[in-house]
Order: sequence, then C-alpha cells, then structure tokens
Amino acid sequence: MPLNPAFSADPYAILSPDVRWYPGDELLGGMGQASLIPPLVDKVRRGVAAWRGTGYAGASETTRALLRWWFEREHVLYGNDGPFLWQWYFAQREAVESAVWLYEVAKARDPLSLIAYDSTGAVSQQMFVEDWTRYVLKLATGAGKTKVASLLIAWSYYHKLYEADSTLSTNTLLVAPNIIVLDRLRVDFDGARVFHSDPVLPPNGYERRDWSADFQLTVHVQDDIGHVAPRGNLFLTNIHRVDEGGRATPTWDLREQFLGAKPVAKTTDSKADLGIIVRSVPDLIVINDEAHHVREGTAWFRQMGELDAGLRRRGTGLSAQFDLTATPKHNNGAIFVQTVSDYPLVEAIAQGVVKTPVLPDAASRARLTVRQSEDFVEQYQDHLDLGVLEWKRAFGELRKAGKKSVLFVMTDNTSNCDRVAEWLSTRYPELKNKVLVIHTKDNGEISESATGKGKAELDELRKQSREIDGWESPYLAVVSVMVLREGWDVRNVTTIVGLRAFRAPSNILPEQTIGRGLRRMFTGRDVKEQVSVLGTERFLEFVETIKNEGVELEQRPMGSNSGPAGPMVVEIDRDKDVAALDIELPKLKPRIERQFYRFEEIDDASLPAPRVPLREFTEAEQREIVFRDIRTDEVSHTTQLDAGAVADWRNVVGWFAKSIKDDLRLVGGYDVLFGKLVPFIEDGLFDRKVSLDDPNVLRNLSETGVTRALFDTIKGAINRLTVHDSGDTHVVDRIKLSATRPQVTKRRDVIEATKSLMNKVVGDNAFELAFARFLEGAADVQAFYKNTEATGFTVEYQSAGGGIVRDYRPDFIARAVDGTVWIVETKGREDLDDPRKWDRLKLWCADATKQDAPNRYRAMFVRQEAWEGRLNPVRTLGEAAGAFNTD
Repeated sequence: MPLNPAFSADPYAILSPDVRWYPGDELLGGMGQASLIPPLVDKVRRGVAAWRGTGYAGASETTRALLRWWFEREHVLYGNDGPFLWQWYFAQREAVESAVWLYEVAKARDPLSLIAYDSTGAVSQQMFVEDWTRYVLKLATGAGKTKVASLLIAWSYYHKLYEADSTLSTNTLLVAPNIIVLDRLRVDFDGARVFHSDPVLPPNGYERRDWSADFQLTVHVQDDIGHVAPRGNLFLTNIHRVDEGGRATPTWDLREQFLGAKPVAKTTDSKADLGIIVRSVPDLIVINDEAHHVREGTAWFRQMGELDAGLRRRGTGLSAQFDLTATPKHNNGAIFVQTVSDYPLVEAIAQGVVKTPVLPDAASRARLTVRQSEDFVEQYQDHLDLGVLEWKRAFGELRKAGKKSVLFVMTDNTSNCDRVAEWLSTRYPELKNKVLVIHTKDNGEISESATGKGKAELDELRKQSREIDGWESPYLAVVSVMVLREGWDVRNVTTIVGLRAFRAPSNILPEQTIGRGLRRMFTGRDVKEQVSVLGTERFLEFVETIKNEGVELEQRPMGSNSGPAGPMVVEIDRDKDVAALDIELPKLKPRIERQFYRFEEIDDASLPAPRVPLREFTEAEQREIVFRDIRTDEVSHTTQLDAGAVADWRNVVGWFAKSIKDDLRLVGGYDVLFGKLVPFIEDGLFDRKVSLDDPNVLRNLSETGVTRALFDTIKGAINRLTVHDSGDTHVVDRIKLSATRPQVTKRRDVIEATKSLMNKVVGDNAFELAFARFLEGAADVQAFYKNTEATGFTVEYQSAGGGIVRDYRPDFIARAVDGTVWIVETKGREDLDDPRKWDRLKLWCADATKQDAPNRYRAMFVRQEAWEGRLNPVRTLGEAAGAFNTD
C-alpha cells in the first residue's frame, strides 16, 4: 500500500499516527499480519502522540526537562561551514518518547502490561520469552540508531541521578554483535564523544540543575576496563564470543555465563571480564545494537537472562533492555512482539533519510546471460560488466562533487571472492590494486579464521573497510563473501552486484542485503540519491521481496546506452572559453535587514488588543485541542486528551512561539517570544482577562479566528520593530560565475548550451528550459547562466502580508553583446510575492548600475502565459525587452 498523501517528506516534521504506512489488504492476505505489522506499535504511537500534546504530562521533572531540551529547543552547532541548526529526526524522537512513555508514564514494564497495547488481538503472554523490561525499537537502516542510544543512556543516567524513586540506572552495557559494529560504535561513544558533539547534555543552570557537570560517565571499551565505580559506567563490548567452545560453566560464575567459554584458538575479540559488571554495579540497563540477533534460543538472549538473574540475586534485576534494529524478525519472518516503535524503510526513503534502491528493468535483465561454465567469473561476466559500468558512471559524476563512488560485489564463497577480485583488477585498469577483499564468517564478522590473516593484517583490513569512503583510501571496490549486513556503515556505495542466491526462510533479510548501500552521501541536501542493485535473477527476486514492506522499487534501463543513476553534478565546463563566457556581478550590501537586537524592545502594553470573543466549550470539546496552519487553515495537529487529563499550557504557548519564529525566520529569541505571548494571551487577546490554566482558554486557542488574531498581532509588531530599509547600499564584494563550485542536484531535464560556461543547463520546469533555449539561440546574447544556489547570487525582499525578509534567486543572468547584464525572472504560477520581488529586482538593478559604473544592469520579468501567448515568438533579447516587463 502506498504512503498516505498527507505523509510529510520532511524527516523532522511530527507525523500523525493516522498518516503512517500500513500494508494494504493484498499484502496482509499474502504475507500474514505478523510479518508486516508490529502489533503494539499503533496504540503506542497514539498514546505517545496524545502524551506529547499534553507537554509530557505525568512524567517526572527530569524526563520533561530532557524531552523539552532535546526536541523543543533550538540547537545551534558549529561545523566547518559555520553555525547550523541541529535537530533529531522525528523517527529518533518517537523511538525515545515511546520507550520513555511506556516505562515511566504507562508503566508497561512487563509482558502482561504490554499486551494491553496489542491492536491485533493475536498477542499472548506466551509470546514474551523474558520477564524483565524489554522494548524493541525498529528504525530503518541509516535512520540513526546510535543517536537514539545516546539519548536513552542520558535519560536513564539523569533519571537515576535526580529522581529519588528511580528504577533506572547510571550504568549501561552497550552490546554489539561483532567487531565491525563495535568499531562503528567506538567512533561515537569512546570518550563519551557523542554526548558532547550532539546537544545531548543540557547546559548547567537549565531547569536549575548542573546537567553537564553532573554527567560523569566512564567509558570501558572491550578489555580496557578501568576502575568500576558503583555508578556512571558505560561498558561497550561485543557479544561475539558468547559460549564459544560449548564448555560448561558454573551457574554462579557470571563472568563466563555472560561471555561464554574462553577461546581455545587465537582471536582478537574481547578479553574483558564482564563478570565485573554484575559484581560491581548495583543496577544496569542494556542497549543491544543490531538486536535482531537477540532471539529466543540464541546465546545472546540467554546471556541477557543470566545478566538479569545475577542482578536479581543482588536485589535489583535488569532495569531495562532496549533493543535497536532495522529488522526485528525471527527466522520465520515474524516480527518481534516486543517492538514498540517502528520507522519502516518505506518512510525513510520517502523522507530522503536513505537512498532509493534502483533495479534494472525487464529489458535490461533479459540481456544478462548466465553462461555454462565452471569458472565463476565466466558464469556471471555479464552481471559484473554491467555492475562496473553502473559504478563508472556514478564515479565519473560524483567525483566532480568531491565524492568517491564505491562498488560492492557479493559472492558465494571465498575462492570465488578471490577470483572476482583478481578479474576486476585485471580487466579494468581503473580498478587495478584497488579492490578490497573481505572474507567474513557466517555472522558477518571479519575474523582471523575467515581471512587467514594475522592480527596486524586483520586490524589493517578492518581499518580499510571503515575508511573506504575517503579519497585517502586507495580502494574503489569491495568483494565479499557475506553481505556485511550490519555495522559496515560506509556511505558511498552506489552499486551492489549480488552473485549469490538467498532462500527463504533465511536469517538474512532483503533490507540487510542492500542495507550497506542505503546510507546517504549528501546528508541534508535536497537531492535524490540512488543505489543501483543488480545481480542474478534469484538475487533480484529476493531483493524485490522488500516490496512487502511497502517499498516501491524503481526500475530503469541499465547498459551501455543508459545514463547514470542518482544525482547529477552541474559544474564549469573547462573545455569551453570560460573567460569569454564569464559574467561578473557586484555583491551589494542588503538594503532590507532585520535588526534582531531590537526584538526584546517589543512593548507588551503597546500591542494591539484584538479582543476576540471567548467561547464556552463543553468538557468534551475542551479535551480536543486542534491547531491549524494560519496560512492554509489546514489542521496542523490534533491532540485528543483522555478524560481527566490536562494539557500543559506551556506546550500550547510554545507551539505558537515556535510557529511564529519559524515563519518569520528568526534565529533565536524563542524564550523572549514565549515571554511576550503569555501576558498578551491572558490580558489582550480575548474580550476579557483569562488564565492559561483554564482548559476552556486552551480550547479557544485552537479556533481559526483566535489563532489568526494572535499571529497577525505578534508578527506585525515584530516586523514593525525589526524590519528596516536602510535606503542605500554599496558594493561589498564581487561574484564571478567562473568561481561557481560544482553543484549536486537531483536528476532532471537539461540542455547543453555553447553560451553557458556550465557543462549543462538545468531547468526546474519546461518553461525555464524553453527560455534557456531562447537565450542560446538569441543573436544578441553573448553569454548566459541559469542561476543556482552554488553561485550565491540572491536579492533580499520584504514579503507580502507578514513583511518577512526573504531572499529570492532570480532565474537567469544574461550578458548582451552591448555589455548590458540582464537579470531575468521567469514566472509560471502567480504568487502573492511576485510584485514585491519584481519591485525589489528593479531597485537592485538601479543600485547596481549606480554603484558599479560603468557597468549596466537591467531587470526583465517574463510570465509564462505572456511567453506562450505570443503569436510571433521573440527571437532576440532586444525583442524580449520590448515584449515583456522591464525596468
């Protein structure tokens, strides 16, 4: 079933439970409900959404403070390119909120309590094989499970520290399934790095507590275990050696009960005595990464039980177990019944959190022949050649943007793995000595026994597998026996070639198979990234079973006549006469500015008083809190409160403050705005004085007329005070189009133009491409450029209505043979801001001509209906100047 049309493509937007992906009847009938729907998720989502709407009512002060800090405050971080706003994905937020709500508010900490959230009627207590608190959080590959883990660790730590009756812990055991995952986790958690690089820890003084000073966490990695204090420990290890050798262990010796027998062969795995944990700490939470391995009957699950039993003998027990995975499924395909949060791959793809998998279409598949041969390479040469061709196209395109493209080939055994690597290096000169061979064990572990390498060589192999994304690594391709189905979290895999068959039932899932290629290279950029997936017919059929999860796999032609997949790069074409085609523009000081320092000068007493009539609502109506978008009058979100529940007015006022701040593009000032809103609502918004503690007042605030009056009054006051037109300008810098950096953009229609210094001209629509063709053919045009964000040329203007200061990017820059530089705006659909943009563009050209003499700049505004409505199309720029609006 496709996604709901109301599903937001913004990964940070709060999602209503009503718009989440749900399989259609055709999938439920064919696959079975237990394979597609985590039975607890829907009711938990709805409970969490209502709880969120109350401002986290019922939670402890510590929990409310942390959730507000993480998810309702603005976080400005600093990177290589300067300051930027930080947010957690909503999927990460919802996963944390779900665990917190169930544990602390709903107090559903045992199987019987969790069954109350079953939406299917098919869940029984016998399906839960543990009697301690266990929550499984399902997040698609690439959605940031590590971020969720860091927030849960911090929440448990502070809750135990600040809440007198807390049953959580300041001690955490973070478990990985193998060394690959462990190495990835070390990047974030070694030295407690992630807690400081992300805004996890509130600053000292927030909510009257010294959060940062009180967060004293000692990280113990593998065998590097130092002094273990009763509190404040993070044990980071892998579970790989559990029960190795099958040697019996005394039930009282929890060291080997947890770790398994000591190895009898050489190994590079942990030598840590984790029995120290249960002997030295009074309480503990466990976070299992890639937790689809934690199934009944496995050594990993058994050791969770032993760990709980050991702590119970000391009077506590395991505080909680949080399992993070993209694929919480048993070998028979059934979803772990303990799954309480779900962010499926179909939603992650729709929100651009991961790449889109693309498969060859039927015609392309038909051209792939499996030859009758004992030689593995000869059998699958068509598939390998096509894979290299796809990789080369992606490599050539992405290299322009400074990104490296990686080819990943999966084979069926080690000898064929070596054979493919040798063939690739021999057949393709660009891959000579650039193919990394990784032999893994059945669980995806790179080990000595699988590789035949010594410790030093093995460490280097692991290092190269982690660093292959970077140009400092010589490798461009990876050939492996296994799918490296977790932990190998490189981002630059653009082509996957599968030369092994997968059968069901299997402990390998299609998302795991292609998961290594799903992570995005251009995080935060509005480009559609793709990973080409090809291979044997049985392999592709297996991958296509992911459609049962709602994923609509794209198909396209692949072969010598097809284009590259994924985004494209627009850059300077150095084969052209760049100097002759270059255009230089002055960068003018903005005339219209917002003076943020005056924000606090808003006089509460001088604000207009709308005096909106206060309606009286019934108690039932008061429990329905509805917020509408003031611009569209569409429902933004609705909170249904249970009888007896009371909405926190701070959350309501905070929503207004954030909406106004976002709409006016204010950086900071949330606290000031919040403080201005409270007296305005209580003393001036309605026809009488009111109290925000009154539920009837909160219900009135969801009415369209009240909302509009509030927004118009506050936004108008802010704009009158802060927006300022200086009346003059001057040249502060110069913009040379030849200095334009390569731009990565989503693949769309282009034209090649001899009068543009770029390798291609990209249009946002057919009208823009038509105008670009006109400029290319006009005899009086010397050079032109389709303006993009890579150039940095924008003009500020004051928008209609709210008076917001915005930047807009004119569409074209063209230089005529007489030297005049034309700034052209092409317009299809009419917009309320069009007149203001046009007036501002004319003023910019007048200012530029005055300040940058003797150069001359002129403005042209071309509407699509006027362009298409002409009986005789214009042929030259001069004719266009006479036919359309100019300054």
